[in-house]
Amino acid sequence: MKISLLNLLQSVDTPTVCNAIEVAQGKRGFNDFTRGTMHASDIKGVIVGYAVTAQIAAIEPPTESVSVIRERRMGYYRAMSESVKPSIAVVEDLDYPNCIGAFWGEVNTTIHKGFGMSGALTNGVMRDLGDMAKGFPVVAGSIGPSHGFVHVRSVNQPVNIFGMNIKPGDLVHADRHGAVVVPIDVIDDLEASILKMQETERLVLDPARKKGFDFNAFEAAWNDFEKART
Repeated sequence: MKISLLNLLQSVDTPTVCNAIEVAQGKRGFNDFTRGTMHASDIKGVIVGYAVTAQIAAIEPPTESVSVIRERRMGYYRAMSESVKPSIAVVEDLDYPNCIGAFWGEVNTTIHKGFGMSGALTNGVMRDLGDMAKGFPVVAGSIGPSHGFVHVRSVNQPVNIFGMNIKPGDLVHADRHGAVVVPIDVIDDLEASILKMQETERLVLDPARKKGFDFNAFEAAWNDFEKART
């Protein structure tokens, strides 16, 4: 990924990226985004990265041996630490929608930030909201106090987070609005599409913020806006 694109993606919100993808595709209908309301550990936090995926569960204790569970967990941490940067941990809780075990809290956010990762996306639980690692945003399905019997079930496989399918290596953008998977075929055009969309929106926003804005001013601005979009 070009540094200029990475810097731009880190400076805009996820709805902007969602709209810009449609600009790049030249049509509406992009649907690789999360559904429903998610919770953000940092309302200003933006996560951009290539997905490193895993699945966890926490309601019931694991049935496999302690050595197997530990080996899989170490494999999980190895995958996260060796991920291509920028990277995002995308962890599906298989207990959803009845998740009870917080995988994300002070300890795991600190570890993953230490690995150089950008943040985490999960349909599961987060906790320790006042003690999470600074600069490591988490977008989660819920907030709760317990870790339950949380354990890693699998690493590096396709997952589903709030209706959005993610494969290992997918480019993900997430913030307090949810998340999107950026299609591979628009990445080269995405920077220009974001800038074009922002410029087009200013045709309406700038007049609307001026004193004396009325319907006539709106109609003229909207006419320019529609011409720029087509």
